[in-house]
Amino acid sequence: MTTDISVEILFAGRLLLGGAFVFAGIRNILNAPLLTQLISARGVPQARLMLWLGIALQIAAGALLIAGIWTALAAAGLILFLLVATPMFHNFWDHQGLERAAKINGVVGNVALIGGFLVVVAGAQ
Repeated sequence: MTTDISVEILFAGRLLLGGAFVFAGIRNILNAPLLTQLISARGVPQARLMLWLGIALQIAAGALLIAGIWTALAAAGLILFLLVATPMFHNFWDHQGLERAAKINGVVGNVALIGGFLVVVAGAQ
Protein backbone atom coordinates (compact mmCIF):
# COMPACT_ATOMS: atom_id res chain seq x y z
CA MET A 1 0.00 0.00 0.00
CA THR A 2 1.26 3.42 -0.91
CA THR A 3 1.68 6.16 1.66
CA ASP A 4 0.43 8.72 -0.86
CA ILE A 5 -3.35 8.52 -0.50
CA SER A 6 -4.20 11.29 -2.96
CA VAL A 7 -5.49 8.76 -5.51
CA GLU A 8 -7.87 7.31 -2.93
CA ILE A 9 -8.99 10.77 -1.82
CA LEU A 10 -9.70 11.80 -5.41
CA PHE A 11 -11.70 8.62 -5.95
CA ALA A 12 -13.69 9.23 -2.75
CA GLY A 13 -14.46 12.76 -3.90
CA ARG A 14 -15.57 11.57 -7.33
CA LEU A 15 -17.64 8.81 -5.73
CA LEU A 16 -19.42 11.25 -3.44
CA LEU A 17 -20.05 13.90 -6.11
CA GLY A 18 -20.97 11.49 -8.90
CA GLY A 19 -22.84 9.13 -6.60
CA ALA A 20 -25.12 11.92 -5.43
CA PHE A 21 -26.20 12.50 -9.03
CA VAL A 22 -26.62 8.82 -9.86
CA PHE A 23 -28.79 8.50 -6.75
CA ALA A 24 -30.76 11.65 -7.61
CA GLY A 25 -31.31 10.45 -11.17
CA ILE A 26 -32.68 7.12 -9.96
CA ARG A 27 -34.87 8.91 -7.43
CA ASN A 28 -36.13 11.19 -10.20
CA ILE A 29 -37.16 8.15 -12.26
CA LEU A 30 -39.38 7.11 -9.37
CA ASN A 31 -40.87 10.62 -9.18
CA ALA A 32 -41.16 11.20 -12.94
CA PRO A 33 -44.91 11.98 -13.09
CA LEU A 34 -44.69 14.64 -10.36
CA LEU A 35 -41.48 16.13 -11.77
CA THR A 36 -42.98 16.28 -15.25
CA GLN A 37 -45.90 18.31 -13.85
CA LEU A 38 -43.53 20.65 -12.00
CA ILE A 39 -41.37 21.20 -15.08
CA SER A 40 -44.43 21.77 -17.25
CA ALA A 41 -45.80 24.30 -14.75
CA ARG A 42 -42.53 26.24 -15.07
CA GLY A 43 -43.23 26.64 -18.80
CA VAL A 44 -40.67 24.16 -20.11
CA PRO A 45 -41.72 22.82 -23.53
CA GLN A 46 -41.78 19.04 -23.90
CA ALA A 47 -41.45 18.67 -20.13
CA ARG A 48 -41.43 14.87 -20.13
CA LEU A 49 -38.63 14.69 -22.70
CA MET A 50 -36.62 17.36 -20.87
CA LEU A 51 -37.03 15.45 -17.60
CA TRP A 52 -35.75 12.21 -19.13
CA LEU A 53 -32.83 14.00 -20.77
CA GLY A 54 -31.97 15.51 -17.38
CA ILE A 55 -32.21 12.12 -15.69
CA ALA A 56 -29.97 10.55 -18.34
CA LEU A 57 -27.44 13.36 -17.86
CA GLN A 58 -27.47 12.96 -14.08
CA ILE A 59 -26.91 9.22 -14.20
CA ALA A 60 -24.43 9.11 -17.09
CA ALA A 61 -22.32 12.06 -15.96
CA GLY A 62 -22.39 10.86 -12.36
CA ALA A 63 -21.24 7.40 -13.40
CA LEU A 64 -18.47 8.81 -15.62
CA LEU A 65 -17.28 10.97 -12.74
CA ILE A 66 -17.18 7.99 -10.38
CA ALA A 67 -15.29 5.92 -12.96
CA GLY A 68 -12.81 8.71 -13.59
CA ILE A 69 -13.64 8.75 -17.31
CA TRP A 70 -14.02 12.10 -19.10
CA THR A 71 -14.22 13.77 -15.68
CA ALA A 72 -14.00 17.33 -17.01
CA LEU A 73 -16.81 16.69 -19.50
CA ALA A 74 -18.92 14.92 -16.87
CA ALA A 75 -18.40 17.75 -14.38
CA ALA A 76 -19.20 20.36 -17.03
CA GLY A 77 -22.41 18.49 -17.89
CA LEU A 78 -23.44 18.46 -14.25
CA ILE A 79 -22.66 22.17 -13.94
CA LEU A 80 -24.96 22.82 -16.90
CA PHE A 81 -27.61 20.59 -15.32
CA LEU A 82 -27.41 22.54 -12.05
CA LEU A 83 -27.55 25.91 -13.82
CA VAL A 84 -30.81 24.85 -15.47
CA ALA A 85 -32.38 22.87 -12.60
CA THR A 86 -31.58 25.21 -9.70
CA PRO A 87 -33.84 28.13 -10.65
CA MET A 88 -36.51 25.67 -11.78
CA PHE A 89 -36.75 23.71 -8.52
CA HIS A 90 -35.34 26.12 -5.93
CA ASN A 91 -37.38 29.19 -6.85
CA PHE A 92 -37.16 30.77 -3.40
CA TRP A 93 -38.52 34.08 -4.71
CA ASP A 94 -41.96 32.44 -5.05
CA HIS A 95 -42.08 31.25 -1.41
CA GLN A 96 -42.19 32.59 2.13
CA GLY A 97 -41.13 31.45 5.57
CA LEU A 98 -39.63 28.01 6.13
CA GLU A 99 -40.30 26.92 2.56
CA ARG A 100 -38.34 29.94 1.29
CA ALA A 101 -35.47 29.12 3.64
CA ALA A 102 -35.42 25.51 2.39
CA LYS A 103 -35.35 26.69 -1.23
CA ILE A 104 -32.49 29.12 -0.45
CA ASN A 105 -30.58 26.24 1.18
CA GLY A 106 -31.08 24.24 -2.02
CA VAL A 107 -29.59 27.09 -4.07
CA VAL A 108 -26.62 27.38 -1.71
CA GLY A 109 -26.04 23.63 -1.86
CA ASN A 110 -26.14 23.63 -5.65
CA VAL A 111 -23.74 26.59 -5.81
CA ALA A 112 -21.35 24.59 -3.61
CA LEU A 113 -21.71 21.59 -5.94
CA ILE A 114 -20.88 23.81 -8.91
CA GLY A 115 -17.76 24.89 -7.01
CA GLY A 116 -16.80 21.26 -6.48
CA PHE A 117 -17.32 20.50 -10.17
CA LEU A 118 -15.16 23.48 -11.14
CA VAL A 119 -12.39 21.98 -9.00
CA VAL A 120 -12.85 18.68 -10.87
CA VAL A 121 -12.64 20.47 -14.23
CA ALA A 122 -9.51 22.34 -13.19
CA GLY A 123 -7.84 19.18 -11.89
CA ALA A 124 -8.75 16.91 -14.81
CA GLN A 125 -5.86 15.43 -16.72
